[in-house]
Amino acid sequence: MAYGSINKVMKGAIKERNRALTGAEGLSTICSLHRTDPVRMTIQSRPLQRPLVMMMCRALRTIRPDATLLEAAWLMRDEKVGALLVQEAGHYSGLISESDLVRKGMAESRPAHETLVRAVMSRPLLSIDSASSAHEASEKMAEHGIRHLAVSDEGQIVGIISVRDLLRYFKNWGDV
Repeated sequence: MAYGSINKVMKGAIKERNRALTGAEGLSTICSLHRTDPVRMTIQSRPLQRPLVMMMCRALRTIRPDATLLEAAWLMRDEKVGALLVQEAGHYSGLISESDLVRKGMAESRPAHETLVRAVMSRPLLSIDSASSAHEASEKMAEHGIRHLAVSDEGQIVGIISVRDLLRYFKNWGDV
């Protein structure tokens, strides 16, 4: 077999192996021909970094700032979410989370059926670009002491990522 044919066969095998390993097991394997010996392969494996857009919740659950805390709690319960985007006049002005309900509402003895979302919501709305890594999202959440972060793409909010989403990512895909 000619030397050029071996290179062609090896490159085909490398491409096939990369296709088989990437995604299903979460490994991005880089195979390349050795620099001094084209027949010898070097294989390096590292966890595949999934973009935030793959981890986030795309269904944006929203509430008006003039809704009551009780309405917010009911909506969170019904939708099985821990946070709602606060939407007014066509844009997102903040976020209300379960933590906000407890710490700024109940713990302050505010009546849930009278207190408005705008009184306890977190603002301004903090966001992270969808191309950012899970580590960057985790660091931003820790820095600001929050559990939910809006995800933006070209300035538009496209989803929300939670600490639970990141925990699931780190559990399944490991430390990147």
